[in-house]
Amino acid sequence: MRAFFILGVLLLLSPFLNAQELTAKIIDSKTNASIPFVAVQTAPYKGVISNEEGEFVINLKDVDANMIEFSCLGYQSLTMSLEDLESNNYIIQLAPAINELDAIYLTNTKPNVDSIISRVSENLIKNYKSEALSYNFFYRETSYTNFENLDLEIKKSSKVKKRQLASANKELAAMGSSILNRKAVYFTDYSGTLNVLDDSLKKLNVEKATKIINSNNEMSLEAIQKNAQNTVLRYLDTTMTYKLKTGLFKIEDSLSLNDGDDDNEKDLDEFKIEDLKKNTWSVLQKSQTGRGSMLQTILNTKIYDYTLVNASVINGDVIYFITFEPKRSSAHFSGSLYVSENTYGVLKLDYKYAKGKQGEKINLKLLLGVKYIENVNTGTIIYQQNDQTIYEPRYIKNESGQYFYLNRPLKFIENSSDRPKTTFNFKIIGNTISREEVLFSSITRLNRLTFETLEEKEVVAYDVLKKYNNSTWSGQQTLAPTEELKAFDGKEN
Repeated sequence: MRAFFILGVLLLLSPFLNAQELTAKIIDSKTNASIPFVAVQTAPYKGVISNEEGEFVINLKDVDANMIEFSCLGYQSLTMSLEDLESNNYIIQLAPAINELDAIYLTNTKPNVDSIISRVSENLIKNYKSEALSYNFFYRETSYTNFENLDLEIKKSSKVKKRQLASANKELAAMGSSILNRKAVYFTDYSGTLNVLDDSLKKLNVEKATKIINSNNEMSLEAIQKNAQNTVLRYLDTTMTYKLKTGLFKIEDSLSLNDGDDDNEKDLDEFKIEDLKKNTWSVLQKSQTGRGSMLQTILNTKIYDYTLVNASVINGDVIYFITFEPKRSSAHFSGSLYVSENTYGVLKLDYKYAKGKQGEKINLKLLLGVKYIENVNTGTIIYQQNDQTIYEPRYIKNESGQYFYLNRPLKFIENSSDRPKTTFNFKIIGNTISREEVLFSSITRLNRLTFETLEEKEVVAYDVLKKYNNSTWSGQQTLAPTEELKAFDGKEN
């Protein structure tokens, strides 16, 4: 009886024991559409951002005074208690802000938009800091690869018999068909602290990392080529080594089927810290004010046209809503800015490639059989003032996409006196998309002495998952999973 009593008590208490986190959704009060990137403040300078579908997850321990504040540019701010949130079935409705441009400026003396942009540029150094800082963050990358064509074929061989050649090409065709029909997607999450003394001195500490992948994750161009090469090598003399050439260029001198047999590193579930640091820093740089940052890129009245669309009053501060488009061919982006009249600081920046614009391009199809076009570059950067009125990045999203074409005739030349050759054609065409998101939970000052005492590891282990698990990041400030991530099942791919 005592055991049943204890079990009954635990069952009654379980909702309270498990209610350490709260998941909710934010929608437009008029359209019921989800509102992305809403600041969910649980305490002074603490909280999260809603994801692209308007959902967020918070730790109830982080909620100060039982109240949560919701704010988003273009909407009226709202403060709710936890009890009100529960009574509304964890749905938050934000009302659109009223268009107040004409109400604020009753006369014809509306501010000149180019003058506003110039003042934003003049105040960049004052409003933004980027050195001697420690960034506590959560990073998520969602990566897709879509193959349009994959042609793997042995064209001719002076060593492989006709029947073996047909068998090899059948195996290569099956490999190509399998890759074309496979969903190539993976999700990478990690959290930690990026310590930045200056542009050249950075150290990364990763606290936790996960990777959600399908069962067959070897979808990189390098992995596909290596698997195809090994297939070809199995039909050659496996006791020999080979020189691998493509066109005029020699790739390897001593290639053999046994090269990868003792390579155990590929089985280690580890990230190189240097790679993660490079990823995090490249995203963070977009929010800063140095060369190559998005602010420096689009704050140029010589090559961009700006339009003052609207203005509204938030907490006593007039916020300008400004759109921008290319004026000259050297400009590549279109988008919008939210600018404070009090400080001329940018609170939010949305950008994307303007119509007909592209990024880096390489076209060496005739010479090397290679073509590359960066055709997607879009993102959102949200800033928040700290207690010293400095604007800090709160959330950064950047999505990049590339078209790739690779057509390489590879020659396997046996390292022997008669040097028989096997010609293998490797042709692959497709597109990749990578969406990176970084949520910053805190940013603090960093001195040189502290930086020098910090240790940085070379690698960090990550957990391999087949499905998203709510408990994986329990208790941490993270981005809520999208419906795509929640529905993803690596075992089915």
